[in-house]
Amino acid sequence: MQNPSQDKTNWMLYKRLLGYLKDYLKIFAIAVVSMLIVAATMPAFGYLLKPLINEGFVDKNMQRMTWLPLAIVGLFLVRGIFNFVNEYCTTYLSGHLVHRIRSEMFEKMMHLPSNYFSSHSSGRILSRILNDAGLITEAGFNVITVIAKDGVSVLGLLGLLFYLDWKLTLITFAILPILAVSIRLVSRRLRHLSQINQTYLGKMMQVLNETINGVRVVKVYGGKQYETIRFQNTSSSVRRNSVKQAAASAIGTGFTQLMASVALALIIYIAAKQAASSSFSAGDFMAFLSSMIMLFDPIKRMTGVVQSLQRGMAAAESVFAFLDEPEETDSGLQVLTEKPANIEFDNVVYQYEGAERYSLNGINLTVPTGKVVALVGASGSGKTTLANMLPRFFDPTEGQIRIGGTDIREFTVDSLREQMALVSQDVVLFNGTVASNIAYGRINKASEADIIRAAKAANAWSFIQDMPEGLQTEIGENGLKLSGGQRQRLAIARAILKDAPVLILDEATSALDNESERLVQAALENLMHNRTTIVIAHRLSTIEKADNIVVMHEGRIIEQGTHAELLAKGGRYADLHNLQFAFDQEDPDRAATAAAT
Repeated sequence: MQNPSQDKTNWMLYKRLLGYLKDYLKIFAIAVVSMLIVAATMPAFGYLLKPLINEGFVDKNMQRMTWLPLAIVGLFLVRGIFNFVNEYCTTYLSGHLVHRIRSEMFEKMMHLPSNYFSSHSSGRILSRILNDAGLITEAGFNVITVIAKDGVSVLGLLGLLFYLDWKLTLITFAILPILAVSIRLVSRRLRHLSQINQTYLGKMMQVLNETINGVRVVKVYGGKQYETIRFQNTSSSVRRNSVKQAAASAIGTGFTQLMASVALALIIYIAAKQAASSSFSAGDFMAFLSSMIMLFDPIKRMTGVVQSLQRGMAAAESVFAFLDEPEETDSGLQVLTEKPANIEFDNVVYQYEGAERYSLNGINLTVPTGKVVALVGASGSGKTTLANMLPRFFDPTEGQIRIGGTDIREFTVDSLREQMALVSQDVVLFNGTVASNIAYGRINKASEADIIRAAKAANAWSFIQDMPEGLQTEIGENGLKLSGGQRQRLAIARAILKDAPVLILDEATSALDNESERLVQAALENLMHNRTTIVIAHRLSTIEKADNIVVMHEGRIIEQGTHAELLAKGGRYADLHNLQFAFDQEDPDRAATAAAT
């Protein structure tokens, strides 16, 4: 049996779902009334069968036969009209419900903290928004429609059966407790299988997403068979689970029909014996038998809807759990001004969830207004984590980050990020035009002349002019139609166009050839003038002019100073510089790799 806590959970889910109906109460009322009218036509048809048989075929009363066929036609005309109204209204409401929930989920996703995406697969997030939100309609209007319409039909037909012969009808009620127990057991099984199925669907979407995004790597490294097997295994899990759900549902439906057939057999036998007496006419028997048979379909649908209900309830649990996820903290009340003051990292400590050691451990650093501070060090030394602290992608585990003496948590997140531009080594572009990608964040605010100026400053205008439609050329998903260097330069142009007073450059020139790097570096130097800039660089030649070079190792700052001062110290920076300079004489690409490791 289903425990009381599960019943309470179901009620809370339905209560929350019904809350979405408050803006559509009139349409919902029309849908419900239409359902009831459609449902009432079934027992009405059963009732008409009695005079149709008695008057028409037994008593040969042709006067009554003139209006009974017309009454049946009128009855089904009414049924057809209101069935259309019901279907239209419920589909309209279902569509609005799914749209609203998906919109809320997408908006919620925009406000989730960065570490949520580190601990949850993109496939499961996609599955929740696309699949689970759609399944909610099965727990909502589809189930309401079946239960309301078929429930009223069943009640009406049972009432008619009682009217015709209450003794025979009691046989029907004898099977109800047995059916109730079987439905409960099937419901628990289907809820469990539905929850498992949603996990499998998320994994399958994850495999698809990874394979599509990494198709070139898959092909070059011969991973086609591996990815095919991985997808087939996940798809097979979905298939097996679907079969289990269908089997559980079929067993429940089959058992219900078996019990109904037993009841029907008994009724036919007893009714046949009663037919010998004058108290039970042929019309009574035909009306009773037809009404009993008409009970099968609504009972079958009401039993079968259990699968849809449990699948929808499991989806509702998933969706509402997602909507209830804590958002990134934004308790700040102050608005950051257009010209931020000095940036101070005060004893900043950070540890990723589940990590064994600190990614940042006691960082103390000042970035003066309008100056350039470069972060260098081996991969995993904490450079990117430190830079990500500034726009509050992560908050410190301990310590503070201040701007102008104010903890950045005192500022609103939007106003803080409004003053920053970011160019990372993992370039993110969107499936649109060159112009829309450069103007991202300022769409409908930047003129074509502004976009062209930014493209020229990033050394991107020359290749843009050579494209088939110039600025209006579609670049494909994440810029797949562009080279790595072209993608990087579009990202730099986007940062230039934003013209933010604080710049974060994470390997902004990593994908450029030597000539493009030289031109873009010159553009970045002009852009960095009088702007507070944090530069993360593996290629040390790009940060020699920085006002302060910070050398990091295992989450700590081990030395800092200007290029000349650090070389004179002969420490870690000098070792990295000498190693890279030596490799530059042989192979510039190897030099950058050596510096990164």
